[in-house]
Amino acid sequence: MSLNSDESADYLAATPHSRDEVLARPCPVPAAAGVYGWWFRNLPTTLDTSNCATQSGLTLLYTGISPKKPPSNGTAPSKQTLRTRIRTHYAGNAAGSTLRLTLGCLLADELGIALRRVGSGNRLTFHSGEKVLSEWMHTNALVSWIETAEPWDVEKRLIAALDVPLNLDSNAHNSFYPTLKSIRSAARTRAAEQPVLPNPGVGGQ
Repeated sequence: MSLNSDESADYLAATPHSRDEVLARPCPVPAAAGVYGWWFRNLPTTLDTSNCATQSGLTLLYTGISPKKPPSNGTAPSKQTLRTRIRTHYAGNAAGSTLRLTLGCLLADELGIALRRVGSGNRLTFHSGEKVLSEWMHTNALVSWIETAEPWDVEKRLIAALDVPLNLDSNAHNSFYPTLKSIRSAARTRAAEQPVLPNPGVGGQ
């Protein structure tokens, strides 16, 4: 399953938007299915980005989709769209955003935040550190997107063809994969050893 040149060109040429732009009203992100890419001014960790895509001083590190692939067991498909998913990444928390979980784990020492169990103890977030993480994303993380009817297929082709070191799913071939997996696992282990915190009731807004 190879990436065709039009998919690659459209994806890499899409204009990155800032957090302020995405969270504005009206929102520029379409309420449609598609694939998005996260571009960074400063990197969240020491990475070899020599094979990563770049544009205008930004480096592509992560790709994602919305909605996810419809289940094959007959249950209702996701109602998520590019708009809802991208806004969750920018203003939600680590329990609902794999990207925020990864960034927070990589930036924990720099930002002085830590993954913690909250509420019932079944959810993991950075608690009050979610706002700190959002401030970092405000300065350093921009997002682009393209619309496509079956984003799950396009995403697999993109991950196979591009160096996107912050992805884990379908990305075991990436050289950063074992490091990222280990860092996230260690953060979860430390969180399990700490007391459960009250749910702060807000994400990273």
